[in-house]
Formats: sequence, structure tokens, C-alpha cells
Amino acid sequence: MEYETPLFFRVMQYASQADRDVIDMVSGNPDWEPPEALREGLREYADLESAAFQYPPSAGLRELREEIAARRGVDVDQVVVTNGAGEANYLAMARALERGRGDEVILTDPVYPYYPGKTTMLGGTQRFVPTDDAGQIDPDAVREAASEQTGAIVVNTPNNPTGAVYPEETMRELVAIAEKYDAVLVSDEVYDHYDLSGKFASALAVDSDNRIVTNAFSKSLSITGFRVGYAVFPPELVEAAKSRHMLVNVAGSRPAQYAVLQALQETDPAYYEANRELLGERVDTFTDALEDTGAEYTRPDGAFYVMARFEGYPGTLENVFRLIDEAGVAGMPGEAFGDSRTEWLRFALVTPRVAEAADRLAEYFG
Repeated sequence: MEYETPLFFRVMQYASQADRDVIDMVSGNPDWEPPEALREGLREYADLESAAFQYPPSAGLRELREEIAARRGVDVDQVVVTNGAGEANYLAMARALERGRGDEVILTDPVYPYYPGKTTMLGGTQRFVPTDDAGQIDPDAVREAASEQTGAIVVNTPNNPTGAVYPEETMRELVAIAEKYDAVLVSDEVYDHYDLSGKFASALAVDSDNRIVTNAFSKSLSITGFRVGYAVFPPELVEAAKSRHMLVNVAGSRPAQYAVLQALQETDPAYYEANRELLGERVDTFTDALEDTGAEYTRPDGAFYVMARFEGYPGTLENVFRLIDEAGVAGMPGEAFGDSRTEWLRFALVTPRVAEAADRLAEYFG
């Protein structure tokens, strides 16, 4: 089986080798500071006894799992701490497919490209359901696509790349569809702290044995390098997931989990609110500039991303490289996210140079 290197890395490598200054709007690495409590937790950890430098429990530090469980309203035994949301999604999708109910994975189009990649890696079959222009998924379209061959339905809210936030009724209907076909809804909610609409609804609000929720602290605490995520499984699915996690990773990073726990317990809600406000200001700055160029664009209700379509400039990898060379702005080609956005480019607003990038695009396309 052959795997293709994700386009993210090809774009980032090309931008790093450019002969000019390039503003990185490719990846979702927050540029704001992590909470001070997290730094304090790391400093404190360095002085602990030597036993603290050995393997943690495979499923994660008990205290961290308890904190997550309390916040999410679930039993601690349902929580598995993972190597970021990436592993959480892998475990969830694997658990869904290995139940033997079906090998089809229903995905949205556009789609975060790691989901179809994981589907292929796990031996599943991809089946895509287009979203509307705003990135919303129609449960009726999912219901029409679902069948006895459906093993999993994978969604992401708030959404990368569209910025859509799915309402509560959509989440309830998606769980119901999964229940009807004894499939599993996998809801990736890693951007939940960046809901700009106030309408975010977690799949955990629906009590069901047919849904798994994944998340991570990479975005919410601005620590993508720490790789601390988690998944919440139904009781009957969790033990096999823990075994797969142990076989793949043995365990996660003990000091990272320790620091995350301290940050969760000691960080004021104002930290998260300030970051949402900053993101909202950047959305305004960037979309105002796109408006001036006459581009079509999405205004995100959540997450970090804006998609834009410039007349006569399709969202190909070649055009992304050209934009790097000629405008000094690195984005992602829409073709990386599926068939429905091949005319679009995606820009991540996690750089302090958003205004400068907007000016460069306005000059280039204006």
C-alpha cells in the first residue's frame, strides 16, 4: 500500500526554500502564547523525583483523564489520552471499522485530508457527501449516502477548512443516522474553543453508544508540539481502543500531560476569550482585504481558516507555489481538501502578519 505525503509538507518545504520573504498561512499553529500555568507546570516537573521521568499509564495520567472526564461529563474510564488529535482520530476510525459492520467511511467534501488518508490506511472505502457553500452538512444527504456498508461517519466542527460550526440539531441527526445503521459517528472537535458563532454543539450532548468524540489541547492551549489529545469512547468500545493505543505508542509524554493538567486547572477563561477575540479581529482584517480584491470568500464561524476564490486563479499546487514566489504569501491549495473546492485557496489566520498578508494579496490580485 502506498501513501502520499500530505500537501501541507510540500507547501511548507517550498515556502522555506523561497528566495524572498514569505508569510506562512499554511498550517494551524497558533502564534499566541500558551498559558503561563503550562510553563510553570513544566518548570515544576523538571524538579520532580526520577520516577516521574518514566512511563506514565498507557491511557494517560489518571489526574488528567479525571479532569477531562469532569469537563466533558463522562466517566473517566471512557477517556484515552492520545498523541494529539491525530492519534485520537486514528483510534476512533479504527475502532469503528474493526467492528465489522461495514467498511465505508462517510466524509464531507471539502474534507480535512488526513481523514481520507486514515481511511485508506485502515482499509476502508471513502464515500463523500458535499457540504453547502457555507460548509454546512445536510443530514438528509448523509442519510441518503448511508447504508449497511457504512462503518463510520467522520465530521469536524468547528470545521477545517470551511470554518463551519454545526448546530445541535445536525449533531443529533448525525448520531441518529449512525445508530440506524449501527455505524459510529466520529466527531473531531479540536477547534471547540474557537467557536466564533456561539452555536457550537458537541456530539457528547447526545448519549449514544454510536459516537466517539476526539479533541486535543494543541489549538486551545497553543501547544501543537506537545501532542496531547484525547478520545471519549462508549464503554463497550474503549478497551480495544486502549489496547491499540498501547501497541502503537506504549504511552504518551508524561511531562506534557502534567503541564496540560496544570494549565487546565489554573488558566482563567479570559485566556481563551482573548484568543477568540484576536482571531475575530484577524477574520475582519483578512476578509475586508479580500472584499477589496473582489474575491469570493468564506467567513468562518469557527476555527482558524478562510477560503478564498480569485477569478482565473484555481486552487492548484502550482498556483500556490506561484503565489509564494510572486506575492510572498503561502496558503493551501483547495484541491487538497477534495473535489468541491478546487477553485479555492485556504489561508490560516494564525500569524501576527495577517494584515501584511492581506495587503500583499490585495496588491497581487487587485
